[in-house]
Amino acid sequence: MQIKNREERLNLKICDIYEYVVKKGIEKDPREPAGVTAALEKARKKYEDLKEAEKKEFDLESLTNPYSDTRILCGDPDAEVKRMMVGVDIEVGEVLLADRLAGKDKQIDLIMAHHPEGKALADLHYVMHLQEDILARFGVPINVAESILSSRISEVKRGLMPVNHNRAIDAAKILGIAMMCAHTVADNQVTAFLQTMFDREKPDTLIDVLKLLKEVPEYAEAVKSSVGPNIILGAKERRAGKVLVDMTGGTSGSEDAYAKLSQAGIGTIVGMHMSDKHRKQAEENHINVVIAGHIASDSLGMNLLLDGLEKQGIDIIPCSGLIRHSRN
Repeated sequence: MQIKNREERLNLKICDIYEYVVKKGIEKDPREPAGVTAALEKARKKYEDLKEAEKKEFDLESLTNPYSDTRILCGDPDAEVKRMMVGVDIEVGEVLLADRLAGKDKQIDLIMAHHPEGKALADLHYVMHLQEDILARFGVPINVAESILSSRISEVKRGLMPVNHNRAIDAAKILGIAMMCAHTVADNQVTAFLQTMFDREKPDTLIDVLKLLKEVPEYAEAVKSSVGPNIILGAKERRAGKVLVDMTGGTSGSEDAYAKLSQAGIGTIVGMHMSDKHRKQAEENHINVVIAGHIASDSLGMNLLLDGLEKQGIDIIPCSGLIRHSRN
């Protein structure tokens, strides 16, 4: 595809890009439209029930954006964007890189991180409620799913409290560079993409699962760096059974979910990453585990968002691990 000349490009603003990624996130949300509408209605009801003093502290963005980990972090929302730098993780070093590029006649109008920073990181735990609906979708009763996730959500919230959330954002503010993050909206893309692929192809064994993943450009590229898809539980000749793609909902869920997923008929989980504690529970419940790869999976999700922005004439400079592959 030929990218439009600078003069022919659409005049996209930061707020347009933000609204675009939220819309795309909703389109691929595993809760489907009714579930997303219900979540937004719940937020609206919560806001209306607050006292006036409490309303001042309420995050009004949550009334239209169901993803607390996707936000404009700094900069003028009405500023026009012609070129953006996009990375999996954006820290102070990447902000300084964006500033350095301006001196090389490559002005960066917006930095987009995948992983959340600032308020979006502090509120990451709110997105984890999405996992309750995913478990329910695969046969776990919703009351059980909510009970399983409750303690894990609290654990993640506590774990994020001491983090220095605003380091990169402060650097961006000092240098006058706008910054935003797109987390669950991108994770929804990769989850839907892979789940649709596995549901369509119905891989017989775990080696078939690996072969399918390696046909995806981002994973094929990751193989070259020795960080491609791997079986961490099970054997190549093992039957895959029903495959669950576990790649959205903020961060790792509860270890208690594996027993319920096994009872619901899940044979293989395909995820971005998995801790040893989670792996042990999957093993005890006879669930195969294939790790597709964290950065490659994040890259796939981001690319499925970025292609639409590229079509509208935005120059995209990948950095910080982003394996950029355009499907335009």
